[in-house]
Parts: sequence; C-alpha cells; structure tokens
Amino acid sequence: MSRVLALSLLLLFVTTSVRSGYLEFDQDVLIPEDWTDVGRLDPSEELQLTFALKQQNVALLEETLRLVSDPDSPQYGKHLSLQEVASLVRPSELTQKAVRGWLQSHGITRCLAVLTQDFLQCSMTAAVAEALLPGSRFHRYVRDGVSSVRSSAPYQVHDDLHQHLDFVGGLHRLPPRGRDAGGSRRRSLAAGLHLGVTPAILRERYNMTEADVGSAQNNSQAVAQFLEQYYHPADLAEFMGMFGRGFQHQSQVARVVGTQGAGKAGLEASLDVEYIMSTGANISTWFFTNPGRHESQEPFLQWMVLLSNMSDLPWVHTVSYGDDEDSLSAAYMARINAEFMKAGVRGISLLFASGDSGAGCKHQDKGQNCFRPSFPASSPYVTTVGGTSFKNPFKMSYEVTDYISGGGFSNVFEMPEYQVSAVKAYLKSVTESLPPQSYFNTSGRAYPDMAALSDNYWVVSNRVPIPWVSGTSASTPVVGGMLSLINDQRLLQGLPPLGFLNPRLYRLQGQALFDVTEGCHLSCLDEQVQGKGFCAARSWDPVTGWGTPDYPALLAALRSD
Repeated sequence: MSRVLALSLLLLFVTTSVRSGYLEFDQDVLIPEDWTDVGRLDPSEELQLTFALKQQNVALLEETLRLVSDPDSPQYGKHLSLQEVASLVRPSELTQKAVRGWLQSHGITRCLAVLTQDFLQCSMTAAVAEALLPGSRFHRYVRDGVSSVRSSAPYQVHDDLHQHLDFVGGLHRLPPRGRDAGGSRRRSLAAGLHLGVTPAILRERYNMTEADVGSAQNNSQAVAQFLEQYYHPADLAEFMGMFGRGFQHQSQVARVVGTQGAGKAGLEASLDVEYIMSTGANISTWFFTNPGRHESQEPFLQWMVLLSNMSDLPWVHTVSYGDDEDSLSAAYMARINAEFMKAGVRGISLLFASGDSGAGCKHQDKGQNCFRPSFPASSPYVTTVGGTSFKNPFKMSYEVTDYISGGGFSNVFEMPEYQVSAVKAYLKSVTESLPPQSYFNTSGRAYPDMAALSDNYWVVSNRVPIPWVSGTSASTPVVGGMLSLINDQRLLQGLPPLGFLNPRLYRLQGQALFDVTEGCHLSCLDEQVQGKGFCAARSWDPVTGWGTPDYPALLAALRSD
C-alpha cells in the first residue's frame, strides 16, 4: 500500500471513528519507513499489554499540584505520599470491576496492578489480544537490530468499556530514534582547537565551587534510559578518574532499576549518568533502564508505570526522550500528563530534554509547512531544558543559542498560567522578527523553561574518551544535578524538595540565571522561514527559556521557602 493511500484511509478512519469504540482515534498508526515488517505475529505468541484505567479526581489532582508548587500558597511544599495519591486518583470500583470482568471474559487472568490501581499489565496470546481489541493486527517490526511488536491498524474496545479506559499500551507508538528525542550526537571540529566541555568547565561557567557537593542522606537523583541504552560501571569510574578531580563525588550508581543489557554502552546513557553525577556530585544516583524485556512494551510507558508503583523514589529525574506531538493521540498525552502530575504532587522534579531539532518542521498539504513541537517537552507539567553553546567555541565565553535546541509552542496544550506573562512579553517584544503565525500556536504551552550548555562534551563510553558530544540530553542532566544540590540544602534544613519547579521558576522572572540573548534555532527549509525558527531575546524565549543557571544565585533563590 502506498503512503498516500494509507494517509487517505487514515483520514477516512478518523472522520468516522470518533463516534465508535476507538479510544485513540487520532493516533498515528502508520509504520515509519525505517521499520521493516518481518511478518504477522503467530497467534500463539505472548504479548504484554498495558491498560490505562480511567482515574478519578484528575481536576483535583491538577489543583493540588498547583497549590503544592505555588510558593504563595499555604500548601506549598506539602507533598503527598504515593498512598495519598492513590486514594485521590484510584479508579472507581465500577471501573475496576468493568475492566477486570471484560478481561476475564476473554480468559485473561495474568494481570499485575500498580499501587494506584490505575494501570493493569496483562499477558495474553496474540490471538486473544486481537479478539479483545477488534481491528488490531499484530506484526513484528525490526530496525537496527531492535525488534518491536505493534499493531499496524487501529483498535477498538466495546462501547461499554470506553468510559473506563484511557488507552491500551503496547499496540502503537514505535520507539523514536534517539536523535529525535534530545539524543546525543557527535559534531566535527578541527582537532586540537577545542578542549571541550568537562565537569570542571561546567563548574567554572556556572560558578560552582568544590564545596558544592551533596551530603544529605535522604537525597537522591535519577536518569531514565530507554531503547536498549545501558551504561558501563567501568566507563563511569574512568570518567570520574579523568574529570572528577577537585570535588567530592561518587563513582558508582547506587541503584539500577531494571536490567542492564550485556551489549555495548550507549553514548546517551553514558552521557546522562556521567554528567548528573558530576554536577549533582556526591548524591546517590539511580539508573532506570528498560532492556526491552517484552517486545510489546512501550519503554517510556513502562517507566511511567514504575513511578506509580514505587513509594521510595529519587527527588529529581532527568529524561532525554521525546516524540513528535502530532504522532501521539490526545488521550495518551492527557494520561501521561496525569502521570506527571502524580509525580509532581509527590515532590518529584521531572526534567525533559527539549529535543535536538530546533522548532521542528511538519510538511503539510499544498506545500504548506508548520513547526513541529515535541512531547513530553511540550507538557505543562514538566521542566523542559534547552541548549546553549559558548559564543567563542575555543574558550570559555558567554553563551548563545545552540542551533539544535528544541523549543516552540504546543499545538495541544494551553499555555499554563505560570508562564503567560513571560511568554506574552516575548511575543510582544519580538513581533517583527517572529516567524509567520501560521507556523506555530501562540496560545500553546511554550518551552523550554531554562537551558544549559549542550555542545562539545567529553564522554567516556566503552572505555574510550569521546569528545564533541552534543545535544540537549547533555544540558538536561547538568540542570538536574544542580537542582539535586539545591534539594540537598533544603533537605538539610528540614525543608521539602523543590518538586514541580515551573511555578517558582517563572516567579523568579529570570533572577539567578544568565540571560541568553543571541542566536536562533533551526526549523523548516522553505522560502517562508528559510531554516530559521525562533531566536533568543531578553528574558524568556522559546529557545533557551529563562537562560542558564548561575548556581550560587539560584541556590540562594530556591534554598528556602
């Protein structure tokens, strides 16, 4: 089938499915061309699907997050336990009974529930899954040696179940490539001209001293990895031996959640763990990994499920993962947002890389283009980190926009109240230099929220020191490590962790950050914008957010209530 015909059929499907039992009528089910279909799944093969049960009190959950994150609220910092979150959002007895009864009527009894009762993970054969979810057709797809089982057709549920489920995970959403998700990449420079970014360079640039290390016993931080990305303990030890001089640090990960694969270390995983542990130095660090235990799992979703089932978690999580916002169903993103809110009300800070595709570009009909936001970067309930470069790449200087830094405006989520004044001020101040408004949604959630250096890092991977590694997956753990250090000081004073940072960050109005005012990021290569997206400006902008951290000033601004 040609892609044009497939798109036509999808359009026909969307126009007729809203009134039917399709939970995700707007989900892109077209298989990307770089995945190879190796055949229909044998009916007896095992699948594991994730059922997202409708939660209760989602509006109250959002309001609770606002109150515990707003420094002007009497509820600020009064975070909930996982048990309290469960009591708030747990699906109704009717929903739980209806979903379990439906599954049992198809002979599905091997199910695991999370503590919050809003996810069920169930094992079944492909034949049973296709009978349970009419329309689904499971195939195995392969890309770069990675195998995933997905349905190339949309699925339905019985009308009686529609009110009890948000979506079923494990049918769609093939993993994106790392480079589309804030993933690290190599850049070429003339040898010998640039020593590159190291922990010492970061500490000097952001005014951190050798005394800026963690000491609180009840503090921890984490990185999350997907898509067969692993780190090697020997790489981490070698990195710290080379670059960890001059400040107290740890050279081992405290806990691995998941199973480390036996293959080569991933550049992405090596980068993330080495830099969160050298910036957030001497703080206990967890490494979440998803080795693809089951081909029908969605790795990112599996991480979210874990957060709903663990009462003891690190206070800061950094994630370099994302997908095109328009490739995901609204139901899926709304539910993932609820999961972010669940983390936020518990006092957990979630940081996501803004991506490495600038404003992005979506090619539409009749030669029209528009910018392409990334999710979860575009979620109103996470802190999104963009990227910068040194103005002079050969010495430490002030920072300018890294042209790859992801940023822009969501086409799905409204602009949250905490950022309205900052974003409106930006739009008003740069009216003449803005891209045409047909390219972006001026009323959408704008990102990133802040930034850090994302260009020319040194990384040790597979025992080899590698220079010139770049991407917002570098800037994100750097910022995460600094927030962990601030949490450390707060915890030592008996204060709660920062939790969801954005309301307080935007209240600072750029105080305690280095404002980045130069440079633009990339976008569509067409006559209208000619490859240029948004540009940096005074105060907040959709390329570097509020700017990059001046650590001692940021610590002073955030260390007390």
